[in-house]
Amino acid sequence: MSLNTRWKKRTALLAATAMMHAPMAWAASTPQLTGPEKLALLQQKVKYVFVLYQENRSFDHYFGTFPGANGLFSKPASATPGFNQLIVDTDGTTKTISPFLIPQTVTTASGTRVPLYPADIDSVDHSHAGIDNSLNVDANNVAHNDRYALNAEGLTTSSAGAIISKSTGQAPASAPTLAQKQKAELTISHVDCDTVPFLWNYARQFALFDNFHQTEIGPSTPNAIALIAGQSGETQWARHPGTASVITGDQGPYAGSKRDTAAVRPPYGRDANPAKPAANQTYASLPLTLLGNTIKSVVTADQDPAGDLSDVADDITAISETSHGAVNWRWYQEGYDHEPADTGGTASHSGYIVHHEGPQYFGYIADNTKEQANLRGLNDFFTDISAASLPSAGGVFYVRGGYQNIRGLKPADPNKTVQANFLGDDDHPGYSDAQISEALVAREVNAIADSPYWSQSVIIITYDETDGLYDHGALRIRSRDANGAPLAGGPRIPALVISPYAASGKIVHDYSEHSSVIKFINALFDVRALGSLPDEVVGRRNGLTKLGQANLIPGDVIPDIGDLLGAFDDGRLSGTTPVLPASAATIPDSVVNTLPHYNGQGCKALGITPTDYVNGQLIDPPPADFNPRPSSTPGLPTSGNWNG
Repeated sequence: MSLNTRWKKRTALLAATAMMHAPMAWAASTPQLTGPEKLALLQQKVKYVFVLYQENRSFDHYFGTFPGANGLFSKPASATPGFNQLIVDTDGTTKTISPFLIPQTVTTASGTRVPLYPADIDSVDHSHAGIDNSLNVDANNVAHNDRYALNAEGLTTSSAGAIISKSTGQAPASAPTLAQKQKAELTISHVDCDTVPFLWNYARQFALFDNFHQTEIGPSTPNAIALIAGQSGETQWARHPGTASVITGDQGPYAGSKRDTAAVRPPYGRDANPAKPAANQTYASLPLTLLGNTIKSVVTADQDPAGDLSDVADDITAISETSHGAVNWRWYQEGYDHEPADTGGTASHSGYIVHHEGPQYFGYIADNTKEQANLRGLNDFFTDISAASLPSAGGVFYVRGGYQNIRGLKPADPNKTVQANFLGDDDHPGYSDAQISEALVAREVNAIADSPYWSQSVIIITYDETDGLYDHGALRIRSRDANGAPLAGGPRIPALVISPYAASGKIVHDYSEHSSVIKFINALFDVRALGSLPDEVVGRRNGLTKLGQANLIPGDVIPDIGDLLGAFDDGRLSGTTPVLPASAATIPDSVVNTLPHYNGQGCKALGITPTDYVNGQLIDPPPADFNPRPSSTPGLPTSGNWNG
């Protein structure tokens, strides 16, 4: 069957699919609580917030066929932005492509079943400019989401709709190579519960957000910063226009001042140049506001107060006047210190990804010996949980993986290149295996569930950005960069909330961002909003008067960004409904550590039918020439590279 025939056959089934899998309404628990009532009960019951922060997946790539979510087949193709988009074939002809499943196996022309191993895919263009091109935002700030495939081929469209080169603005000089076309196809692909069954199980057991967005349109670094600051430098740009700018790329972090000693200088992994760091970030973040009325004594440990604290001087005074003491926080990241996977000695940091460590970008953390104590390695998290040595007062604990995996797992794909190159556990395409990555999340959740902290915990699983993988969700563009390109907010990413008090099987439709995590922490611990602080208010005013933009502000003061409270069950909070037991979140170690998970049949194991199956028939198979790893294992599934 030809590719065009398959697309036509699938299109004929879309209307039926949309009717069968329309989003389900969720019946609220009784009694219904007001927002303040819900928050008051959470403050009584929850002391520990764990943010399990993964990498580079769009919502549609992981949950686009999850039943009940706003997914790929929730509406007809004509009402799904970017569902049909242009792609240039290797012969130079223009065709259309639509979202498709990366299945566990495909059948070749000779009738042979060949495994695709969708847990291991190459990374695609997720630069600030690349994602902007993919989104195709018009003058009215409406994202058409229809240039993902073209962007991967180095192409875009002119104002007249002609396909042109991104680099020259002219007609392309040559047709794409097979590898370029396969990268373009990859941007439109998705997986399901056969590939990430643990994540789908959490979505079924707890609360899934289908309208959660990355903050900044761009790669990992700006969104790692935004997770704790609600921005990636908007305040700094607004206060110092002409000398400062928003971080939109993956520069290495601020390396500490010249006064900084080697003992506290942040480590650098294999991906950063210490000689060319990003500018010192000098606006408020949660590590600052969480200090509460202890802040003045803590900032005395800063080794470069003039460089680090001048822009937050009034903020420090305002925070010191709050009534609460310090709220504990820690950022655990693989490779920050010596890990079990390190092979080069105690200083190798082989799994460390420096541009993912958001707190290091702030001089008032990098230069402060007291604050540095909050930065730890991934294995330290498991040690601290196992020993029940987290602070008894609770706090906020961020957890991230990296280039390696401390469990020593290997991809299920026997290909030697994949075995060597896809050992990461933070879920970043190009070096991480999706099942090794969800195994890390499961180990983290299991550790919490098996600890004294479960009954007082909220676990937030989310991502930094999409990797440039397609998502059809509507955007809320509120700011633009110095070149006038869309800056914030970005495309949808996965987000789940796990807790004894979570609603079970609820899909939360509230518009949310990384700032929603900040809003939740602010409310739970009674911490002052970042955007309400005096220096940030000055930045907001300058943004309007000097840059002509009203929304260059921390996202935690933007009213229509959600606060995650929709994830919680009124009955469980009020005591009229039993809380969810730890067993609801636990996945047996034997399952976690055996790849592929459920032998590649996770949907069957969970009893979930994704929405791209109609009457048992898959309606969105991959193109005949598809390869999920055109850079790593080039060619077609029948080529020798696939056999190791």
